[in-house]
Amino acid sequence: MITERGMFKVEDQLKRAIDAGARVVIGGRRPEGLNVDGYYFEPTVLVDVSDDVPMSCEETFGPLCPIYKFGTEEEVLRRANNVSVGLAGYFFSRDIGRIFRVAEGIEVGMVGVNTGILGSEVAPFGGVKESGIGREGSRYGIDEYLNIKYMNIAF
Repeated sequence: MITERGMFKVEDQLKRAIDAGARVVIGGRRPEGLNVDGYYFEPTVLVDVSDDVPMSCEETFGPLCPIYKFGTEEEVLRRANNVSVGLAGYFFSRDIGRIFRVAEGIEVGMVGVNTGILGSEVAPFGGVKESGIGREGSRYGIDEYLNIKYMNIAF
Protein backbone atom coordinates (compact mmCIF):
# COMPACT_ATOMS: atom_id res chain seq x y z
CA MET A 1 0.00 0.00 0.00
CA ILE A 2 1.19 3.54 -0.67
CA THR A 3 -0.11 5.39 2.39
CA GLU A 4 -1.38 4.71 5.89
CA ARG A 5 -4.70 6.25 4.87
CA GLY A 6 -4.98 3.74 2.02
CA MET A 7 -4.25 0.91 4.46
CA PHE A 8 -7.01 2.10 6.78
CA LYS A 9 -9.46 2.27 3.85
CA VAL A 10 -8.72 -1.35 2.90
CA GLU A 11 -9.12 -2.50 6.49
CA ASP A 12 -12.38 -0.56 6.87
CA GLN A 13 -13.82 -1.93 3.62
CA LEU A 14 -12.86 -5.45 4.63
CA LYS A 15 -14.41 -5.11 8.10
CA ARG A 16 -17.64 -3.67 6.70
CA ALA A 17 -17.92 -6.49 4.15
CA ILE A 18 -17.36 -9.14 6.82
CA ASP A 19 -19.90 -7.45 9.11
CA ALA A 20 -22.41 -7.68 6.22
CA GLY A 21 -21.80 -11.43 5.78
CA ALA A 22 -18.79 -11.75 3.47
CA ARG A 23 -16.31 -14.56 4.08
CA VAL A 24 -12.54 -14.26 3.65
CA VAL A 25 -11.19 -17.13 1.56
CA ILE A 26 -7.54 -16.12 1.84
CA GLY A 27 -5.61 -13.18 3.26
CA GLY A 28 -7.37 -10.48 5.22
CA ARG A 29 -4.68 -8.98 7.41
CA ARG A 30 -1.35 -7.24 7.59
CA PRO A 31 1.45 -9.78 7.25
CA GLU A 32 3.36 -10.50 10.44
CA GLY A 33 7.11 -10.49 10.90
CA LEU A 34 8.11 -8.09 8.12
CA ASN A 35 11.45 -6.41 8.77
CA VAL A 36 10.79 -3.53 6.38
CA ASP A 37 9.03 -0.20 6.72
CA GLY A 38 5.86 0.44 4.79
CA TYR A 39 2.22 -0.46 4.52
CA TYR A 40 1.59 -4.07 3.63
CA PHE A 41 -1.67 -5.99 3.43
CA GLU A 42 -2.12 -9.57 2.30
CA PRO A 43 -3.87 -10.11 -1.04
CA THR A 44 -7.41 -10.91 0.08
CA VAL A 45 -10.17 -12.85 -1.68
CA LEU A 46 -13.74 -12.69 -0.38
CA VAL A 47 -17.00 -14.44 -1.27
CA ASP A 48 -20.63 -13.74 -0.36
CA VAL A 49 -20.01 -10.00 -0.66
CA SER A 50 -23.09 -7.75 -0.60
CA ASP A 51 -23.61 -5.18 -3.35
CA ASP A 52 -24.29 -2.64 -0.59
CA VAL A 53 -20.86 -2.54 1.08
CA PRO A 54 -18.23 0.08 0.17
CA MET A 55 -15.90 -2.38 -1.55
CA SER A 56 -18.69 -3.10 -4.03
CA CYS A 57 -19.21 0.50 -5.08
CA GLU A 58 -16.01 2.44 -4.32
CA GLU A 59 -12.53 2.40 -5.79
CA THR A 60 -10.38 0.53 -3.29
CA PHE A 61 -6.85 0.71 -4.72
CA GLY A 62 -5.79 -2.14 -2.48
CA PRO A 63 -5.45 -5.93 -2.53
CA LEU A 64 -9.13 -6.80 -2.01
CA CYS A 65 -10.79 -9.11 -4.51
CA PRO A 66 -14.48 -9.73 -3.93
CA ILE A 67 -15.97 -12.56 -5.98
CA TYR A 68 -19.63 -12.22 -6.96
CA LYS A 69 -22.02 -14.84 -8.30
CA PHE A 70 -24.39 -13.88 -11.10
CA GLY A 71 -26.85 -15.61 -13.41
CA THR A 72 -26.87 -13.60 -16.64
CA GLU A 73 -24.82 -11.05 -18.54
CA GLU A 74 -27.59 -8.53 -18.03
CA GLU A 75 -27.48 -9.02 -14.25
CA VAL A 76 -23.72 -8.67 -13.99
CA LEU A 77 -23.67 -5.56 -16.20
CA ARG A 78 -26.52 -3.99 -14.22
CA ARG A 79 -24.67 -4.65 -10.96
CA ALA A 80 -21.29 -3.50 -12.32
CA ASN A 81 -22.74 -0.31 -13.78
CA ASN A 82 -24.80 0.53 -10.68
CA VAL A 83 -21.92 2.50 -9.15
CA SER A 84 -20.67 6.08 -9.39
CA VAL A 85 -17.14 5.13 -10.47
CA GLY A 86 -15.73 3.48 -13.58
CA LEU A 87 -11.97 3.31 -13.91
CA ALA A 88 -11.49 -0.28 -15.09
CA GLY A 89 -13.29 -3.58 -15.40
CA TYR A 90 -11.90 -7.06 -15.85
CA PHE A 91 -13.52 -10.32 -16.87
CA PHE A 92 -12.70 -13.71 -18.33
CA SER A 93 -14.50 -15.41 -21.22
CA ARG A 94 -13.81 -17.70 -24.17
CA ASP A 95 -16.95 -16.56 -26.02
CA ILE A 96 -15.96 -13.81 -28.48
CA GLY A 97 -19.55 -12.58 -28.71
CA ARG A 98 -19.75 -12.26 -24.93
CA ILE A 99 -16.39 -10.50 -24.86
CA PHE A 100 -17.65 -7.75 -27.16
CA ARG A 101 -21.08 -7.47 -25.50
CA VAL A 102 -19.68 -7.17 -21.98
CA ALA A 103 -16.73 -4.95 -22.97
CA GLU A 104 -19.09 -2.57 -24.75
CA GLY A 105 -21.75 -2.74 -22.03
CA ILE A 106 -19.61 -2.14 -18.95
CA GLU A 107 -19.31 1.54 -18.03
CA VAL A 108 -15.56 1.90 -17.48
CA GLY A 109 -12.70 3.65 -19.21
CA MET A 110 -10.53 0.52 -19.56
CA VAL A 111 -11.40 -3.15 -19.94
CA GLY A 112 -9.14 -6.14 -19.34
CA VAL A 113 -10.38 -9.34 -20.98
CA ASN A 114 -8.67 -12.56 -19.87
CA THR A 115 -5.91 -10.50 -18.23
CA GLY A 116 -5.33 -8.40 -15.16
CA ILE A 117 -2.79 -6.17 -16.90
CA LEU A 118 -3.98 -2.98 -18.55
CA GLY A 119 -1.14 -0.48 -18.23
CA SER A 120 1.16 0.39 -21.09
CA GLU A 121 2.80 3.60 -22.24
CA VAL A 122 0.95 3.34 -25.55
CA ALA A 123 -2.49 2.72 -24.02
CA PRO A 124 -4.77 5.53 -22.85
CA PHE A 125 -5.31 5.43 -19.08
CA GLY A 126 -8.46 6.88 -17.53
CA GLY A 127 -11.99 6.26 -16.37
CA VAL A 128 -15.56 7.48 -16.62
CA LYS A 129 -18.15 8.75 -14.14
CA GLU A 130 -16.42 9.88 -10.93
CA SER A 131 -13.22 8.12 -11.98
CA GLY A 132 -12.13 11.01 -14.12
CA ILE A 133 -12.43 12.80 -17.40
CA GLY A 134 -9.87 12.51 -20.17
CA ARG A 135 -6.94 10.18 -20.57
CA GLU A 136 -3.31 10.00 -19.55
CA GLY A 137 -0.66 8.31 -21.63
CA SER A 138 -0.65 7.38 -25.30
CA ARG A 139 -1.29 9.94 -28.02
CA TYR A 140 -4.62 10.79 -26.34
CA GLY A 141 -2.93 12.01 -23.16
CA ILE A 142 -1.77 15.22 -24.82
CA ASP A 143 -5.35 16.22 -25.73
CA GLU A 144 -5.98 17.72 -22.28
CA TYR A 145 -3.17 20.22 -22.91
CA LEU A 146 -4.23 21.35 -26.38
CA ASN A 147 -6.76 23.86 -27.61
CA ILE A 148 -8.04 22.96 -31.03
CA LYS A 149 -9.01 25.83 -33.27
CA TYR A 150 -11.13 25.36 -36.37
CA MET A 151 -10.82 27.81 -39.24
CA ASN A 152 -12.95 27.91 -42.38
CA ILE A 153 -11.85 30.37 -45.06
CA ALA A 154 -13.97 31.11 -48.11
CA PHE A 155 -12.80 33.21 -51.07
